[in-house]
Amino acid sequence: MGEHGEGVGDWGTGRLGDRKPYPFSRTIVTHPSRQTGAKITAYTRPLANLIEQLQRLPGVGPKSAQRLALHILKRSLPEVEQLAKALIDAKQQVGFCQVCFHLAAEPTCEICQNSQRDDHTICVVADSRDVIALERTREYHGKYHVLGGVISPMDGIGPEQLNISSLLQRINRQDVKEVIVAVSPTVEGETTTLYLGRLISPLTKVTRIAFGLPMGGDLEYADELTLGRALEGRRVVDA
Repeated sequence: MGEHGEGVGDWGTGRLGDRKPYPFSRTIVTHPSRQTGAKITAYTRPLANLIEQLQRLPGVGPKSAQRLALHILKRSLPEVEQLAKALIDAKQQVGFCQVCFHLAAEPTCEICQNSQRDDHTICVVADSRDVIALERTREYHGKYHVLGGVISPMDGIGPEQLNISSLLQRINRQDVKEVIVAVSPTVEGETTTLYLGRLISPLTKVTRIAFGLPMGGDLEYADELTLGRALEGRRVVDA
């Protein structure tokens, strides 16, 4: 028997993925000790560390991290190794396209390599997530340029910190006929759009997507229909 009267033979050996999981809901608790007032937890150190690391992910709170950690422990070792390998491979192999700065596993991303895309139209976005959102609409067939953020003086981000100079080089090199600015309509996004409009309008036509999106919204959370109509209703940016 274990220290607390539990049978070690059923639980103390083997891996969680190899046997029926123990009912965690009855054992994982955190409460103050009556003698010392210190917190007592049933998490083992490796499990506590896993939960702590999962909480670093955006949108993952303590309960979600605990649920994910326990789910991982219930998986077989090969499954967990595949997950770990996928994380490491993505971190080591995925970088930025040397042309448009979208995510890529090669020097040039698949969109830039696609000869069927329109080289004379460039859609400027703040982040790679916006590229993914716009691609889901299947309404746009040109190329992209990812700024890597938006102008935000409060955060110390100016035009010099963004991929703007390379955009100007592409416009001159590719004989671009239209630049579509597709930046979320936040205060920083509007500042970025106006800056790009004044900078690029002497070189070529500059438009911005029409928004059925609320002010302060993000492109990545918009549905395909809204984004598709926004692309169709784009208008010229006043210089």
